[in-house]
Amino acid sequence: MSAGTLERVLPKVVVAPTFVLSLVFVYGFILWNAWLSFTASRMLPRYEWAGLVQYERLFTMDRWWVAAENLAVFGGLFILVAMLLGLAIAILLDQRIRAEGALRTVYLYPMALSFIVTGTAWKWILNPGLGLEKLVHDWGFEGFRFGWLVDPDMAIYTIVIAAVWQSAGFVMALFLAGLRGIDDNIIKAARIDGAGLPTIYRRIVIPALRPVFFSAFIILMHIAIKSFDLVMALTGGGPGFATDLPATFMYTFAFTRGQIGLGSAAAMMMLMAVVALIVPYLYSELRGGRRA
Repeated sequence: MSAGTLERVLPKVVVAPTFVLSLVFVYGFILWNAWLSFTASRMLPRYEWAGLVQYERLFTMDRWWVAAENLAVFGGLFILVAMLLGLAIAILLDQRIRAEGALRTVYLYPMALSFIVTGTAWKWILNPGLGLEKLVHDWGFEGFRFGWLVDPDMAIYTIVIAAVWQSAGFVMALFLAGLRGIDDNIIKAARIDGAGLPTIYRRIVIPALRPVFFSAFIILMHIAIKSFDLVMALTGGGPGFATDLPATFMYTFAFTRGQIGLGSAAAMMMLMAVVALIVPYLYSELRGGRRA
């Protein structure tokens, strides 16, 4: 084999095993799951076509709609707060303050933890008999109450708190990279024209970060839709199923209640939500690349 042929073939040989494994264990199992969602599978897979029976069951279950509503509340607040907080911290660090490197490390550190660790830690912090409420009581404020973790109406917000704590630093890093990529000459010209710092950020800097906003939104929404380990570690889906999300709903019915077909239908609805976000993003990126 000549050197030129080897140079052309070798990259394909190196990439081929990964490609085959991804094809089988990612896309193959997606197709398998999709087929199961159209069957009457229960404890074990059954491959006889049953039509939309599992989707009809899914959409008539109150628990599924609670999970979908929780995803809307959790996803909306998580994305909004994480992006605003990340942007604020990035703007602060962009002022070239002292100890910037140390502060950046502190804000980024939560991303080094798994969601299981984050959920467990915040479960201790928010436990009325163990964490924040007990600490304030020990300080002498006996009337203080913070029982969100055990309140069905407020428990979903504890997941928002923990998720924002873990992800805001990552969003900060995205925005800080975007801020450092803006041409300083534009900002200097605006200052020469008499624009103040708030005006510069509002009229020039933040509009220039539009691609970063879009990327951060896609990533955070992807995290929100797939959230499972954080919920299981923090609330277990409770009290009752007040903090169920589609991911925990799917796991409960597919693996603990022997309803594989129903769980597969829930998984396909999650996949459709992800696709609805990723496809516009890919279209936008490809269209931008063609224009460039």
